[in-house]
Amino acid sequence: MLVFFLVAGQVARPVDRDVDLVDTALAAARVPDDALVLRADGTTLWQGDAVTPEGFAVAQPNGPLRVLPDRNVPARDLIALAGALRAATGREVRLITARSLGP
Repeated sequence: MLVFFLVAGQVARPVDRDVDLVDTALAAARVPDDALVLRADGTTLWQGDAVTPEGFAVAQPNGPLRVLPDRNVPARDLIALAGALRAATGREVRLITARSLGP
């Protein structure tokens, strides 16, 4: 089992280079496959590809929607995205922070 988890942990995609995390020591952190990345310029990525928030929400199984925002995203944009996801799906929206991605 240990070998499985060691290999599975290496399969996750790296954090997009255009996303500025709070702590630069986390540059090697991995984005969870089920997280929507929100860049500072407002573009959204899922599994490394550009996607609309609606397309992301439709592709997710039941459960909370996870969003990894760039630290430079204006709060109003982040709140608007979270509100739109919640309004479209009725599901909980959770933010992923640098602390939750830590080693």
